[in-house]
Amino acid sequence: MRLQQFAIFLICAAAEAATYRLGCSEPLDKINRLELKPGDRVLLKSGCVWQGQLATRGSGAEGRPIVIDREGGGPRPRIDANGKFEDAILIRNQQWIEVRNLEATNHGEGVAMRRGVHVWLDDFGPARHVVVAGMYVHDVNGILTNNHRKDSGGIIWRTTGDKARSWFEGLTIERNIVWKVDRSGIAAQSVFYDRRRWAPSLNVVIRDNYVEDIGGDGIVPWASDGALVEHNVARDLNKRANEYNVGIWPWSCDNTTLRLNEASLVRTQKDGQGFDSDYNSRNTVLEWNYSHENEGGFLLICTPSQPDPARMLANTGVTVRYNVSRHDRVRTFHLPGPVENVRVHDNAVYTAPGETVNVVQFSDWKGWAKDVEFRDNLFVAGGTARYGHEQSRSKDGNFVIGPGFGPAQNVRFTGNTYVGTHTDRPEDAQAKTEYKPKKLEWDGPRFDPSKPEGFDMFMRAHRAWLVKLLETQFGRKVR
Repeated sequence: MRLQQFAIFLICAAAEAATYRLGCSEPLDKINRLELKPGDRVLLKSGCVWQGQLATRGSGAEGRPIVIDREGGGPRPRIDANGKFEDAILIRNQQWIEVRNLEATNHGEGVAMRRGVHVWLDDFGPARHVVVAGMYVHDVNGILTNNHRKDSGGIIWRTTGDKARSWFEGLTIERNIVWKVDRSGIAAQSVFYDRRRWAPSLNVVIRDNYVEDIGGDGIVPWASDGALVEHNVARDLNKRANEYNVGIWPWSCDNTTLRLNEASLVRTQKDGQGFDSDYNSRNTVLEWNYSHENEGGFLLICTPSQPDPARMLANTGVTVRYNVSRHDRVRTFHLPGPVENVRVHDNAVYTAPGETVNVVQFSDWKGWAKDVEFRDNLFVAGGTARYGHEQSRSKDGNFVIGPGFGPAQNVRFTGNTYVGTHTDRPEDAQAKTEYKPKKLEWDGPRFDPSKPEGFDMFMRAHRAWLVKLLETQFGRKVR
């Protein structure tokens, strides 16, 4: 009898789910005014364009998510906010919801907060299973020059509230194209970064995304624990902000893994690196990434001194392994402030011919680093490689360094390979200078974001090329 009753319940529950279709001539309000239920599907007709905002309501349930998707195999349905709404697509206080295969733009007159897709929890508590996938987000001109407001741009997720702590438990952002947006490509903000109110999002996955022509940062998780940032392509970044931005980096995050990402053409020396592990974070792992032609260099590992550790932590426990930096400019590894317990091993660095690059640079940010190890790395200097610590800096982010590592403590170099001209090379009792060049295919497949229909094929080809490049470089399988 109990099995029969359970079967009847499942049949009834499935019958309650509805499918809503939106044609080209129908208004978005037809969907916005619905209170969606578990298992409901919203299908927008392929090739149609709507002016305004898509803002759904309601949540699904475990095993029965709400799905918003396109109907048909043509071009993605397009939501164009025209700068009249902050968000072209708004997902607010919803869970068990999947938004897939739509196009979003939000370009308007003047300066204003604008986003393509906004996933927002406000006084909600935990939200489970939120998916943003297969989106094409472009031409969003949000706030660009306020360095404290980076929550405008392409795909933004936020957690806020005064009454209830809110966080995601299962947020997946994958296979999206983000192109020509200001200020951030794919990024988070949260009021729960403060360790006294710490409410990190869990099971965050940012995977197989492409971001290009971004005013500021490329991909930035905030306030998460255990986030995976895997196989994303970020290029042509910090293009308009002219402030402190990096390609891919976590802030206020514990146990983040960044792997199999490519970051290139980040502009300026403020900060201008391909990658960063930033403060109020612990145990960041950067592995199997490829960084090239970034004006500020390969990797920033930074923290200011924290007078109140109960509120904010320093940056500790960073591991950097099996990454390739090629023709990154100005500085390769930059460590400002009292970062601790950093392990940099088995990486390959190739500086460009004729360039003078600070391959390892320590600097002051209300303190200096301690317990930093560089082991079994390959440093190939096409021009001149330098090692040292900050003597002075300019407002545009350019540093003058002197020999040695200054007040930084317990900095160790062991078993690294140095090829070419190295000035003020650190003491390394097991240093090597013999190196047999490997035949590496530096130029991977290219993608034109104005032709989004070729994206899936590009990403498959890109992953195969990148894995081959890294495995050839390091002589071991990518794990």
